[in-house]
Amino acid sequence: MNKTYFIADLHLSDDTSLINQGFFTFLNKLQQNAKSVDALYILGDFFEAWIGDDNHTTLNQKVAHELKKLSQSGIKLFFTHGNRDFLIKKHYAKACDMTLLPEQTVINLYGTPTLICHGDELCTDDIEYQKFRKKSRSWWWQTLMLNLPLSFRQKKAAKIRARSKQSKKMKSQAIMDVNEQTVSEYFTKFNVSQMIHGHTHRPNVHTYNNKTRYVLGDWYTDLWYIEASQQGIKLISEPL
Repeated sequence: MNKTYFIADLHLSDDTSLINQGFFTFLNKLQQNAKSVDALYILGDFFEAWIGDDNHTTLNQKVAHELKKLSQSGIKLFFTHGNRDFLIKKHYAKACDMTLLPEQTVINLYGTPTLICHGDELCTDDIEYQKFRKKSRSWWWQTLMLNLPLSFRQKKAAKIRARSKQSKKMKSQAIMDVNEQTVSEYFTKFNVSQMIHGHTHRPNVHTYNNKTRYVLGDWYTDLWYIEASQQGIKLISEPL
């Protein structure tokens, strides 16, 4: 029985050695069962921060090497940008041998049309963040950033992360979760009954009459993933 896997919100960095190793172990397990695995979808916030494909680090080069090995075993790899790694471009995707997807993509998941996305676009109550999201996804802002010196981008990313942490402390939990009206609009807009996303760090399965929304968890203490097959979808967690 073939399976497809989904992960999000690993926030890989040089400071997350346990998560990094957990990810490599996860890839190794998939590779060992490559004949029965169709694809792996990474739904954003894969890295804690991404300041450009020209920022070569030991970690992101190892990640690319391991992902390419997985791809070469016959497993298809797909990536959807998150709010931490929206600057991943074709150069790094090619090094990983993975396909970059639009922010929202409808896939045929074993007969069921399914919307996949990072999930930050659903958090429309957070008006301040949505303004930044709109700006940071624009071609002009990204072109400007990527043409700045690497050292400047490193400092800029550190400031943005610090500002983001401070901002979260001042926001209610409700504001940082999805807006249910927006969720309903996305189900209608994309004409699907199934949705998979991450971002909120609130793993759960939400049902709305004949519709279902699956939310992936972060990897801070446990690894979370979705395993989909002809028999259905499972939201799974394992200790790191």
